[in-house]
Amino acid sequence: MIDLYTWTTPNGRKVSLLLEELGVPYRVHAIDIGKDEQFDPAFLKVSPNNKIPAIRDGDVTLMESGAILLYLATTHGRFLAEGVEYWRMMEWLMWQMGGLGPMLGQVHHFAHYNPGRAPYAEARYSAEARRLYSVLDGRLDGRDFLAGDGPGAYTIADMACWPWVSRFEWQGIDLAEYPAVRDWYLRIAERPATARGYHVPHFVSDIPMP
Repeated sequence: MIDLYTWTTPNGRKVSLLLEELGVPYRVHAIDIGKDEQFDPAFLKVSPNNKIPAIRDGDVTLMESGAILLYLATTHGRFLAEGVEYWRMMEWLMWQMGGLGPMLGQVHHFAHYNPGRAPYAEARYSAEARRLYSVLDGRLDGRDFLAGDGPGAYTIADMACWPWVSRFEWQGIDLAEYPAVRDWYLRIAERPATARGYHVPHFVSDIPMP
């Protein structure tokens, strides 16, 4: 039984999306970051960086969402691209971890939670968000998913990016301006596992729709 320590954030949802797709049994431990539960000594034994998500799988404990996605997908042999497309998948997974997630997180902080308090930062990160959406739109133009070929090419790269795009409203993004991203977003939103994984550890709201 896998233990998942998580909260209703984009990074947390990456892992619950994959676990639901895999259909493996797992037990959810809600870590309410609004109450600083990520600093609890018991949780720090699993995630020394006091961040969610984290997992325990037997003797294996892992923090960092990208590492967890790779571990689970490799262990179960699913949702990984093959051949040269494996590296394309890795490329876009790293892009999410190094760019899309951190930059959109700054938009959430400055533009969503604290609008008007730091105009320069708000403008800077909002512009970067639009640039990143354009990059993603270019990659998805004429493609179903980020790596591999055809409708069966759904991988952990898509699962890493999708929860961040699901907060497009927080980011002031109109998905109609990025039609390839919009279509990809809806394609994933329609998956039953996405509907289940989005509401881990508990229901907050319906999946936002453009």
